[in-house]
Amino acid sequence: MAGHSHSANIAVRKGKQDAARAKLFSKLSRYIIIAARAGGGDPVMNLKLRYAIDKARAVSMPRDNIERAIKRGTGELEGAAMEELVYEGFGPGNSAIIIDVMTDNRARSSGEVRKIFDRAGGNMGGPGSVGYLFDRKGVFVIPKSATTEEALMNVVLEAGAEDMQPEGDKFVVTTDVTAFNAVQAALEAGEIKPESAEIEQVPKAAVDVDVETGKKIAKLLDALDEHEDVSTVFCNANLTPEMWEYE
Repeated sequence: MAGHSHSANIAVRKGKQDAARAKLFSKLSRYIIIAARAGGGDPVMNLKLRYAIDKARAVSMPRDNIERAIKRGTGELEGAAMEELVYEGFGPGNSAIIIDVMTDNRARSSGEVRKIFDRAGGNMGGPGSVGYLFDRKGVFVIPKSATTEEALMNVVLEAGAEDMQPEGDKFVVTTDVTAFNAVQAALEAGEIKPESAEIEQVPKAAVDVDVETGKKIAKLLDALDEHEDVSTVFCNANLTPEMWEYE
């Protein structure tokens, strides 16, 4: 669940109203369940779980909810089995979209996501239909106020990061997926706290679109992101702040 948006990678979040807040808690619970199932219930040993818990605490998710999600992930509590899925599709302007989903009902999720695409003038594609346009990478966003460029570069490159670029008031660090945990651990050891740390689908070549098309894409991305089963949405279109101000 990426918490930032930059020119080559769109990941949007909403959660101000009570209904949206409950939906966000549900998404975070699923994220914790998947992380605990994959790497165990100890956040000291499971960095993915630790980060999921940190995100849940950051939005004041009740501790009981967090602990219950961990126990569901480790099998200590019964519950519907969760699985991670990836859907691919095309938005307005032939934009490419990848959706990460966590669901306990594959058929429901597929049908509902397809309807969202249809209503927005897009369409779902099959596996691999747009995936080749993206690279799966680890992406860390670090505020410039948290460290110096030289200090950050020394830490992340030594840990195996591929690239580090300044972007506005932040640094964006990119890693191969296999180096993600090592870079995350190195940042923690250096007491450098990322604003976000995610495995993302990064476009190989972001595409420019006109304002009208961009607004249609932004509306579709928001509609996808608001679905309870959707954890993250990625798109290869460059969307400006103006495009997010759709009606």
